[in-house]
Formats: sequence, structure tokens, C-alpha cells
Amino acid sequence: IKTMKEINMSSVQAFNDMFGFETLHPQVSVAHFEGDDPMDGESYNMHYGLYALFLKETKGCNLSYGRTKYDFDEMTVTSFCPGQTVHVEPTSVKPKWTAIVFHPDFLVRTQLGRQMSRYGFFQYSSNEALHLSAQEVEIYRGVLGMIQQELHHAIDKHTRELIVSNIELLLNYCLRFYDRQFTVREEINHNVVQRFDKMLDEYVR
Repeated sequence: IKTMKEINMSSVQAFNDMFGFETLHPQVSVAHFEGDDPMDGESYNMHYGLYALFLKETKGCNLSYGRTKYDFDEMTVTSFCPGQTVHVEPTSVKPKWTAIVFHPDFLVRTQLGRQMSRYGFFQYSSNEALHLSAQEVEIYRGVLGMIQQELHHAIDKHTRELIVSNIELLLNYCLRFYDRQFTVREEINHNVVQRFDKMLDEYVR
């Protein structure tokens, strides 16, 4: 019996080493990946010790938490937090994504660190990806760009505060985008129910 590959993503360095990125900061990384699957098409379990958000730009790669499949498609954001284990099944499509990962220690003694519980999309029970519109993708990439620019800047006394502020901005935008997604879905579901009720009434008459 073939054993499942287990990967511990416990540090930013481990993340960068797996995908071949340069480490600009020991606790934060923003990177773009496009190429061959580093696991050569093998399924594996990823154990997260980091916070991570992936903007997936191509179809492919199936994820699941236990027996629950993750709603995952192109131009979607998926998010993971320390303590989560994700089962990954690569497909024939070459992966293409942009990600930000950061270690929980980076948020110690910050306001964001004390408020992480408000970002429900990090919770283990969440199995729905965030689907972004074209405008939302631009906003998302813009904030990531500011973080990446700061990572390329020489570390000084302002570095941590600026990066944490921009991470918080990114997470707050994600909250807004999720609210928009669920509002639209509720409206669609409401319209479906209304049409069903009308058809049922007509049938009864």
C-alpha cells in the first residue's frame, strides 16, 4: 500500500523552499507560481503552520478537508490557517497562483493578531472559495503589490507595521468580497424559491 506524502508547512522558509521562491523576510512571503507541480502529480496532505491565501488563476488541483470537497476554481481565493490539514490532488493542468503566507508570530502584540478570529474564512469548517470579479482581482493584487514592495525594501523600524497594516487591509477586503458573494447567492436562491412557489401555486390551481 502506497503511503500518502505528508508535508509540514510550518515556516515561510519551508514554503519558499518547496516552490523555489527567494526568502525576503523570515515571516512573510508574497510570491507568484507558474510551472510544473513540485510534487510531480502525486497527492499529498499539507499540514499548515502558517496563514496562507492563494489567488488561483487556473483550473485544476482538487482540495478537500476530510470528506468535504473544497469549492475551488480559477480566479478564486482560498485561505488556510495554522492547524489545518488539506488534502491536495493535482491534475494535469499546470498550477498558476499568487500567494501570501505569514507566520502567526508575525502578528504577536499587534491589533490584527488579536482580531484574527473575525476573519471567518480561515476557519476549518469553511469549504467555499472566494470568487473574485475582475475589479476585485485588481484590488486584491494591488494590496499584494504593496506588501511585496515593502518586502523588497530594506528592513527598518517601519517594516513590520506597514506589512501588518496591509495584511489587515487585504483581509478586510476579503470580508467585503465574501459578503458580496453571499448576498448575491441569497438573492439568487430567493428568486429560485419564488419561482418554485409560483409554479406550485399554479399547479395546485
